[in-house]
Amino acid sequence: MIILEREQSYVMVTQNDHAKIAGKIAQNCKKDYFFELERTPEVLLAIKEHDRGWIELDTSPVWNDKTDRPYSFIDYPTELKIPFYKKGLDEVEKMSKYAGLLCSLHYSSLLHDATESVVKEFWNEEKQRKKRLSKELGLKENADKNETLMYQLDLLKFSDYLSLYISLNEPGDNKRNHPFFQNGFPQLFLFVTDKPIVAHWENPETVSLSFSPLKNELEVQLPYKEVLKDQIDKKGILEAYKDTPLSIRKVTFK
Repeated sequence: MIILEREQSYVMVTQNDHAKIAGKIAQNCKKDYFFELERTPEVLLAIKEHDRGWIELDTSPVWNDKTDRPYSFIDYPTELKIPFYKKGLDEVEKMSKYAGLLCSLHYSSLLHDATESVVKEFWNEEKQRKKRLSKELGLKENADKNETLMYQLDLLKFSDYLSLYISLNEPGDNKRNHPFFQNGFPQLFLFVTDKPIVAHWENPETVSLSFSPLKNELEVQLPYKEVLKDQIDKKGILEAYKDTPLSIRKVTFK
């Protein structure tokens, strides 16, 4: 779950809904940003499905007693989420080996510094997945294809970050950016510029980019639930979340 805290509520976005927006962002990128165009459908599949493992977890949000707020994807207990990561990656691989490889690389990079034994086990298993899929896809020891794969991983991460930007930040507020975005997006598109892309709210419904990989302006619709804190106090997080109606926020990228 992606969570933005307000004074009297939590704005909650499911990881899968966020991933679908990431997919739409990537789908509207210029062809130049894909390279190896025959792989484009599989790259787009990976981006759209990269948070597939969170689908079941996000149906039942959990309260974090230590922080006195709902668990988000950032602090969700590792030992609980790792099995779902594996499940999601297995499901993506069944759809497309190339997409499965991209998603595996994405999750491995997120957890490479963790020290828990369950994470080390996960990382080693994903290392084996990479080795197996690279061989099956004919990528092993092919420097050009592996360079393209790493670039496409950055495209996944950029689309992920841009979708997170509108989920983690207060619409229209450029003064309180989430720490993820303090220095712009870390992914660089060196064939265009050596500077990071920086996002900026023009107004609560419009995000402008310092330079844009998009073919044209793109409007997305972000589903979310704004769960009131007093309802959580009365019902608990699970019932309060389920009883809160779904809302839709439109955002245009330009």
